[in-house]
Amino acid sequence: MRSPRAIASRETALALEIRHERSYAGRSFEIGDRVEVNGVELRTYPTRHTIGSSAFYWENSLGVRILVTGDVKDYRSLPKCDLLVAEANYGDPWDSSCIFDDDLNGFWEALSAGSSFGAYAFGKAQRAVSLIRAMGFRDPIGMDEEGRRLTEALMPDAGDIIDFRDCEGVSVVTPKNLPNVHSPERYMLTGRADASWKRIRLSDHLDFRGLMRMLDHVSPEAVIFYHPAGIRSRLLAHYLRTTGCAAIALDEIDLFEKRM
Repeated sequence: MRSPRAIASRETALALEIRHERSYAGRSFEIGDRVEVNGVELRTYPTRHTIGSSAFYWENSLGVRILVTGDVKDYRSLPKCDLLVAEANYGDPWDSSCIFDDDLNGFWEALSAGSSFGAYAFGKAQRAVSLIRAMGFRDPIGMDEEGRRLTEALMPDAGDIIDFRDCEGVSVVTPKNLPNVHSPERYMLTGRADASWKRIRLSDHLDFRGLMRMLDHVSPEAVIFYHPAGIRSRLLAHYLRTTGCAAIALDEIDLFEKRM
């Protein structure tokens, strides 16, 4: 945030300023803009992981088309490329928890019963509010401070958002405040299987099938996957190599270079 060399979408920069209570010193852009970096023109594309999340595309001096994504929920706007660098959060093809559909029916049933939801303040909370409004709920929605500030700044059409402590109906709060809402039923909105609360599966990522569809859509000749824990990116890269795709995990590159 303090570097003038940083580049972020307008919404991401705003969210950073709200979350960290300091000014963003870098450049910002609107999703879909072209951005010049050191003489190279980058094109930006939405990935809809959070409001403002984007992928970056450029051609290098050899004409190789490179696409780098952050986390991805919707790949349909992404362009064809030769090299893809992408997340692998649900990339283990042998783990059944990596294959799922969002439980929108369960969310609707819980909303109709006046339930409240636990969600991360940035990303999941805004998606929950968007779904609540899309499902026709027009009453005030309770939120805690950070989620409320982010939602009001990023979603001008969010409707009436109030302090969850003053809300007798539906609230969307961070997990730490879920025990303090007034609703009789409470659910965590998550794609993870280890939630301590009753869970409604609502992920901000593509599942394994979605990642495969993204690969078909962008048609890369080679792929580099990453994941904070490492293991899923390695498993996904291994799986793709068995199908003839040139794939490697980011944390395998150093090991490969050392062997060379």
